[in-house]
Amino acid sequence: MSKGKIWFLAITAALGGFLFGFDTIVINGAEQDIQKLWNLSGGVHGWVISAALWGTVIGSLAGGWVSDFFGRKRTLFGVGVFFLVSAVWSAFATGPWTMIAARFLGGLGVGVSTIAAPVYIAEIAPAESRGKMTALFQFNIVFGVVVSLASNLLLKDVGANAWRWMLGVEAFPALVFTLLCPFLIESPRWLKANEELRMKNEERGVEREGFWSHSNLRPILLAFFVAFFNQLSGCNAVNYFAPRIFSLAGFERDAQFLATFGLGMLNFAATFTGVWLIDRLGRKTLLLIGGVGYVVSLFAASLFFYLGNGVMSAAMVFLFLAAHAVGQGTAIWVLIAEVFPQKFRAQGQSLGSFTHWFFAALIALTFPLAAESVPAWAIFGFFGVAMVFHLLWAIFFVPETKGKTLDELAHAESRDCSGNKIG
Repeated sequence: MSKGKIWFLAITAALGGFLFGFDTIVINGAEQDIQKLWNLSGGVHGWVISAALWGTVIGSLAGGWVSDFFGRKRTLFGVGVFFLVSAVWSAFATGPWTMIAARFLGGLGVGVSTIAAPVYIAEIAPAESRGKMTALFQFNIVFGVVVSLASNLLLKDVGANAWRWMLGVEAFPALVFTLLCPFLIESPRWLKANEELRMKNEERGVEREGFWSHSNLRPILLAFFVAFFNQLSGCNAVNYFAPRIFSLAGFERDAQFLATFGLGMLNFAATFTGVWLIDRLGRKTLLLIGGVGYVVSLFAASLFFYLGNGVMSAAMVFLFLAAHAVGQGTAIWVLIAEVFPQKFRAQGQSLGSFTHWFFAALIALTFPLAAESVPAWAIFGFFGVAMVFHLLWAIFFVPETKGKTLDELAHAESRDCSGNKIG
């Protein structure tokens, strides 16, 4: 297969990441109008806003099985259909419960896309460019975020139904993605593994080893902790509640939204840098660079919030998101997609995705209460302490996967946590 063909397949699959980023952030521009229109209580409004996240949790749980059973290509096509229906349904929602259902459906698409797209790209990409090809998924997530922020900004004054346009415009990229999916080829690795599995089942009747086995302990722990620390950094507290955070720094409303858009642009540029570096420096090196940036920026933000210096507090929030985008934000989906053996790759991606989205949903639910109950300096200090443990984990437990084939990685990861060969 030609290099150009591989890039076309990788870019097409990575468009699922664009829809992921667009879908999860676009509600921010519409949520206040929706609450006023339907006179929603705080509890019901919370369900409207978090419905997509809980759909993502369920989608990430089911996505591994779906991707293995139906194949990567058909799963990605289904993801496109989910996004398309969710966008149109959200735009024509008649009340909070139809909105919750529509957003939940989009969340299912997000959850499944975080499994099917990175796994598909990792399986078709050559070892020397697998990092940047798989990281295209994260790059497109951030690109989708930026486009959704710009779209909301352009559509906010189109009239009383501006919020419907904000949510409905996602149908256009969703349609493009859905129409491109039939041009994908099925993952050769999935086809081979599927054939081998059928042959083994015919010969033995059962599969000998399951996902939750001792030989998978190391990749399971890697997938869990890279996703756990990703959320414990506070990245999605910043992504979901940036205007509120800038208000805590003393910014007026217009300045809050301007700073939020600037944060999105910085995230985009830093992610581009991470994609460029990941096959040059390696996954572990990016985690270390980002980890140092985490610790410095979070503790500095905590200090400046404590001192009441709003400008420097905001500057440290910008530095924090840049560190995240270059490090964890770029490496997470690449690392999870690489460390599992072929027959467990989709299930491993499902574990990492579920962990990521479960803790993202918890952050979304608890951050507003935390912001009302404790000072901002304490929140950022908590995230900073957590990232000290992340940095230690990255130093001592994360392997480097740069430049190795998936078969080499599968062999290397068949070891226990002490590094002893299993089998």
